[in-house]
Amino acid sequence: MDQMSPDNINGVILAVSSSIFIGSSFIIKKKGLKKAGASGVRAGEGGYGYLKEPWWWAGMITMIVGEVANFAAYAFAPAILVTPLGALSIIFSAVLAHFILQEKLHMFGILGCILCVVGSTTIVLHAPHEQKIESVKQIWQLAIEPGFLVYSAVIVVVVAILIFYYEPRYGKTHMIVYVGICSLMGSLTVMSVKAVAIAIKLTFSGTNQFKYFNTWIFILVVATCCLLQINYLNKALDTFNTAVISPVYYVMFTTFTIIASMIMFKDWASQSGLKIATELCGFVTILSGTFLLHKTKDMGNSASGSGRGSVSMPTRDTPVFTNSGSGRSSSSDKVAS
Repeated sequence: MDQMSPDNINGVILAVSSSIFIGSSFIIKKKGLKKAGASGVRAGEGGYGYLKEPWWWAGMITMIVGEVANFAAYAFAPAILVTPLGALSIIFSAVLAHFILQEKLHMFGILGCILCVVGSTTIVLHAPHEQKIESVKQIWQLAIEPGFLVYSAVIVVVVAILIFYYEPRYGKTHMIVYVGICSLMGSLTVMSVKAVAIAIKLTFSGTNQFKYFNTWIFILVVATCCLLQINYLNKALDTFNTAVISPVYYVMFTTFTIIASMIMFKDWASQSGLKIATELCGFVTILSGTFLLHKTKDMGNSASGSGRGSVSMPTRDTPVFTNSGSGRSSSSDKVAS
């Protein structure tokens, strides 16, 4: 294993700090969403009453602080190193949800969180070094290569289908719809965020990058994608269990971000087959942990709800990534019962 460069170390420190703030923000925002839903139309039903809730704004500020740290991390380290560290936000979010929101975690859920961290650590320890970028125009050339243009076009088409066809029909019952929109757009966001972060870094170093129109296009993409992500992430948080949203969002977001980075920045071009295989094994470990966390998400609530000395029966199995009735019951849950 090669020694980590100073830039990569700075990126890791910033990414870890980011995960702490972002993981906490999920819980703070959901408290605001639940308070708003108790006195008005829920975000999952299209309401915007949460904008009047101080708790939601506190969570939003916490998330912004985390995103700023994450933004800075991409200026120093490759996406394939920074993004997997988002697993730490799963731990903070799940643990806080357990104690604050009473969304109980089963022991296998805790094991799932541990697997996510182990897998992320494996990826980090074998991640490639950041390539040297001297101008935002260099990133622009990478962005307009045929491979990344095709990837971007596919993402936009799939997101449009999810928003206009699947979200009205299945958004309230299948978490994959909301999280899919956020994750797909998130991969494009990260590529643009990295470009803007490098532009700022180079500008502070004495080479103004904001005189190029390319920088402003990247900024426009970041703003557009972030607005979409915030909207659909709010709907996901208001409708589904936070302890499940966090890891599933993390895995999907990380998957698409690594793919986008591999296509655009060609992160694996300079790595041996052994290192790439090790990183893939680390990612499979993360997927295993997330699956375990999801499949046992109801067991913690079931156990806590059963009486002392009684045997807790497993809850009715539900399709993967569907609403299991966390928080308030949705209309589909009432019909099913």
